[in-house]
Amino acid sequence: MTIENFLQDQQDPKAAEKVYSRLKELLPTGEEALYLATQKKPLVNILPDCIVVTTRRVLFFTPANLGLSLKFVDFMWKDVADVNMKEEIIGAVFTIKTTQGAEMGVDYLPKVQARKLYQYSQQCREEERRRKERETGHIINIPAEQPQAAAPQVAAAPAPAPVAPPAPVVETKPDELTEKLKKLKTLFDNGLISQEEYNQKKLDLLSDL
Repeated sequence: MTIENFLQDQQDPKAAEKVYSRLKELLPTGEEALYLATQKKPLVNILPDCIVVTTRRVLFFTPANLGLSLKFVDFMWKDVADVNMKEEIIGAVFTIKTTQGAEMGVDYLPKVQARKLYQYSQQCREEERRRKERETGHIINIPAEQPQAAAPQVAAAPAPAPVAPPAPVVETKPDELTEKLKKLKTLFDNGLISQEEYNQKKLDLLSDL
């Protein structure tokens, strides 16, 4: 796919070109970029954020070092719990939520670009669901035939006991990340930090995952 394919909805050409060059280095064989959206801030649109939807993941790009470099965070479709698009008076907001409770979004997207981002994202999530169904189809059918005879044995077996202790340990990290993200969201909602600072801090937190 050429850069022209990503400029059909009036995307910012300079921002799109930088992201496209980076994508050629990032994406492995077999992964295809489906759509690229560029932020369009009112009045001054310097160093816009960008979002790319591929067949395997969604990537959020943020310019850094006065535009000399690009920071990004990506989420595999298997880890995306929800995708949302909200149209506002000026542009639209596109956000995703992960299965671990993390959230990432970009505002001031042109509405036509936000709609297509949402459309492609839903298509990719549907494909991911179908892949999971194909992979887990046999596993799901096996317990469905055993509940009546095996249920008492499973309840009496000591196996669940060792499984229970590690559960809270696994959940500790996502809880800490969620708390930090909530505090960051509170600062943003109270007007103590800008949208750009909010996105930058989220990138820093999510990059530690």
